[in-house]
Amino acid sequence: MPAEIVTTDRGTPALRTRLLVAVLGPLLAAAILIGVVGATLIADVVRRTNDRVLGGALGAIAETVQVERGEVTLDLPAAAFGMLENTERDNVYYRVAVGNDLLTGYADLPAPDPATLAIDVLRYRFARYRDQKIRIAEVRRSLPRIDKPVIVQIAETLDNRGALTRRLMLALLIGECVLVGAAALLLRPALGWSLRPLARLRGAVEARDERARPDFSPLDTGPLPSELRPLAGAFDRLLAQLDSATVGVRRFTADASHQMRTPLSVLKVQVALARRGSDAERREALDEIADAVVRLERLVTQLLALARAEEAGVSAPLEAVDLREVAAAVITRQINHAIEAGIDLTLEGEGTTGPVVSGHRTLIFEILSNLVDNGIRYNRRGGTVSIMLEATEAATTVTIADDGPGIAPEHREMVFDRFVRLGAPGSSEGSGLGLAIVRSAAARLKANVTLADTDGGTTVVLRFAHGA
Repeated sequence: MPAEIVTTDRGTPALRTRLLVAVLGPLLAAAILIGVVGATLIADVVRRTNDRVLGGALGAIAETVQVERGEVTLDLPAAAFGMLENTERDNVYYRVAVGNDLLTGYADLPAPDPATLAIDVLRYRFARYRDQKIRIAEVRRSLPRIDKPVIVQIAETLDNRGALTRRLMLALLIGECVLVGAAALLLRPALGWSLRPLARLRGAVEARDERARPDFSPLDTGPLPSELRPLAGAFDRLLAQLDSATVGVRRFTADASHQMRTPLSVLKVQVALARRGSDAERREALDEIADAVVRLERLVTQLLALARAEEAGVSAPLEAVDLREVAAAVITRQINHAIEAGIDLTLEGEGTTGPVVSGHRTLIFEILSNLVDNGIRYNRRGGTVSIMLEATEAATTVTIADDGPGIAPEHREMVFDRFVRLGAPGSSEGSGLGLAIVRSAAARLKANVTLADTDGGTTVVLRFAHGA
């Protein structure tokens, strides 16, 4: 039998215990309700059964009451009293009276008001007689030529009724205890069987602890009940998210170590040259060091930007982003770089506000910044980088065009891969991450980025479909 599923909180009982309580609690409540209803039915059945016997004895006596020669006569049958004999030896009392005159029996037996009795209709009632509780059966007879009502009564003590009620109640109590006890004994193994899939699920999770390398593959738990499938599915999705995050960390680490190796090597060589070279050589080495530091800083910045763009998890709430305002902010950031490279930056479109899209301003800024930076970096001196905004009923587009050498059609899909550079062999320009950042960030915004066919230069189109 599988072990109980417990929690680390000592105040929380085991799941098996909770289920036992949840099942046995209503069962006990039902047993109590059945006991109350059963006790009521037992009391009613005992009363009705004994009243029927008492009424039979009363009828046997009442039938012998006759009128002879103008007088009421009575012949008490022995069988009438024999009917009332029982193991508890209840006392039996009787009384026959004509009006207020006692004909036979116990004179002090509680008499009824004749006016409240219907003729020949039996009536039963409880009373106290000689410090004992008794049950009385009584009937009113109407005899010919007798003006006064004839009242016939017979009574018995309640010892037999009480004993019979107690025996039946004890049998009911024993039956309920046996039922609840058997249910409790059978429920525990039944719950163990029911919880076996949960224990199997826990075993599949714990088995991952025994592996040296983290395993984020879906759990192999076998068939699960419908109640546990959402839990297993949620855990598998969590594993997939962890796997994606881990892959991202590993890829970032590999990319950083690979791409930083070259500028760090340059730094190491130039520092060595600066230590033992002439003043001119030192100045040249320091220039190389400064250039390597700039390239290293840019590489780290772009690696971090790519990591943010590919970050898994729940995105921040969407916001209304003014594309013209973001484009103007990008130009402000890149203006010094453009001046140094001899490039003109232009923003086409009238008015102080531009098309508004639903997205994340930071990601859109990162996309436009990388595209403008590429347009400046791979352009000719005296060239232009232009940003054009356009909104239609179907989509809003941002187009960034430059006057550079352009990208051959066979290379246009390749340039979106990581660390792909199409410059001259050995060129240190760029890190090959810009367009990878653009595509990853665009995917998070559910936007589409493509390279357009142009006669010269490079034109990148960022498209936000309406309703996406």
